[in-house]
Amino acid sequence: MKVTGQVNAPTGVSDVLIVGAGPAGLTAAIYLSRFHLKVAIVDAGNSRAALIPRTHNHAGYPGGIRGTELLGLMRTQAEEFGVQVREAEIAGLRKDGESFVATLAGGEIQTRSVLLATGVVNNRPRMAEAVHSKALETGLLRYCPICDGYEVTDRKIAVIGTRAHGHNEAVFMRTYTRDVTLIAPDAAHALSSDERQRLARLGVELVDGPCGPLEIDGDRLFVPTPSGALGFDSVYPALGSVIRSELAVSLGAEATEDGCLVIDAHQRTTVAGLYAAGDVAKGLDQISHAMGEAAVAATAIRNDLASLMELARR
Repeated sequence: MKVTGQVNAPTGVSDVLIVGAGPAGLTAAIYLSRFHLKVAIVDAGNSRAALIPRTHNHAGYPGGIRGTELLGLMRTQAEEFGVQVREAEIAGLRKDGESFVATLAGGEIQTRSVLLATGVVNNRPRMAEAVHSKALETGLLRYCPICDGYEVTDRKIAVIGTRAHGHNEAVFMRTYTRDVTLIAPDAAHALSSDERQRLARLGVELVDGPCGPLEIDGDRLFVPTPSGALGFDSVYPALGSVIRSELAVSLGAEATEDGCLVIDAHQRTTVAGLYAAGDVAKGLDQISHAMGEAAVAATAIRNDLASLMELARR
């Protein structure tokens, strides 16, 4: 997309407010600040990327990189161009004429456009917070089979889930290991006959729930079930997630049935001036993909604002 023209926001009004300082939000902040736009960025401090013990499929980091380290490097790079992340949560977002007004503790932010990079929150299995943190850190609990399925090659793994979501994740994991167990989280499995037959052909064991709180014992994570406590090298919850799209939906933006924002080829939502990038938008939940979407969104924001300013001067 071609970058043209000059854009200057009125004093006290941001050109763009970025909500979320994960990989998508920080990438967009770097681009937008280098376009000489006035950028405000607000982060509530719950980026999923911060939970990654070490990612190995993000190109450019032989040996992998911790999620917190990656985010720290991205913040440092954004700061080189004057971006400062404000630690707060946006409580509301409304239109005010051609602008947007975001409400947060301690005041409001008026902005000409908004980029939502709010991501999603994984639904967790039942387990104590300390156990959850340790299991994540040691790789006993994993949320992203695309990211780290390679790390459990030929290991004993479980998927907690049922219906299409649980079925599909168990089938996906079967490409990494022969030892896959699909455990229903609440009660008996709700699987179709075709799904059961496919899992049987692949050798996936089915265990009915409900699951008790997961516990670590030695180098395994144990899932209590009516059949007894079963131990695994890694457990993948396939319990869905909460899409952080409520700010956009409150403005009338179109979303999918599960809450992902519908976007065009340039990351525009169905509300003029409102954009989305990363996991909150419909697409692949991957760091590299989120960063690519952020670059597209930032350039679209730049060009859309420039076009509006040119029209206003005629």
